[in-house]
Amino acid sequence: MTRQAMIDLFIEYLRVEKNASVHTITAYQNDLAQFDAYLTKEGIETFEAVTHVMIRTFLSRLHKANAARRTLSRKVSCLRSFYDFLMREALVEDNPAKSVSTPKLEKKVPRFLYIEEVKQFLEAPSVGDPLGIRDRALLELLYATGVRVSECMGLKLEDLDLDTGMARVFGKGAKERIVLLGQKACDAILRYLDHARPKLLQERKAVGEERALFLNYRGEPLSVRSVRRMVDKYMLQVAGQLSISPHVLRHTFATHMLDEGADLRVVQELLGHVSLSSTQIYTHATKEKLLRVYMNAHPRA
Repeated sequence: MTRQAMIDLFIEYLRVEKNASVHTITAYQNDLAQFDAYLTKEGIETFEAVTHVMIRTFLSRLHKANAARRTLSRKVSCLRSFYDFLMREALVEDNPAKSVSTPKLEKKVPRFLYIEEVKQFLEAPSVGDPLGIRDRALLELLYATGVRVSECMGLKLEDLDLDTGMARVFGKGAKERIVLLGQKACDAILRYLDHARPKLLQERKAVGEERALFLNYRGEPLSVRSVRRMVDKYMLQVAGQLSISPHVLRHTFATHMLDEGADLRVVQELLGHVSLSSTQIYTHATKEKLLRVYMNAHPRA
């Protein structure tokens, strides 16, 4: 079997058996294509002939080309998974990537907004027109639930239960979970459904029913790129700078929940994190929390 055939088999395994996200599949395809090109350049004919030294050399060259540590870490993970798969299929005898250490990642405190900043940001969209009503509902939903933008764009009308204040989202690997909306988000979404979405649907030219929750001005499903432009637009209005991404509302949701005493595992469940360590990056202390703890704990505060 050729190297490319083995790669294709692995990608199909990720897609069908592992139900991996499109982002993961694309990233792994690119990683393996890059590794395959390296083997060709070095005159290495088979994956069986690869040693851990060759993989380290591959990573070293990428490092010298200024590849980020996170990128290198993903490539190591990709190669480990790839060789595990080849071993399972009896296409190779061992996994040379297992003895290659993963580069240590720098721990960065996620960018988040303070409560007053959130209030100004969420109130930036005007509710005098359908697009403004839609934008207000979308931002309220992102902050209320902490969902990823891709998850939000995947919401269908039937995924909402405004009576109970819940929504069903599908995260990475199509894993289903329930998130909570809160009253303000429910009110904003209801206003959108009653007064804005029907007007946007009038511009739709395609035949058939559209079940996507959030629509663009043509009555079609809103894209992730459009949400990024929208966030930039309102951040420019509020703060005069393009300094945040839609993901910041997810960071802000987690930070505020933990600051107000939410259990770490509850936040993990709401965010859809598989590992608790992914949620622990939000346990940084805000200035308000430090002041509150100091005032309550220090004898002479």
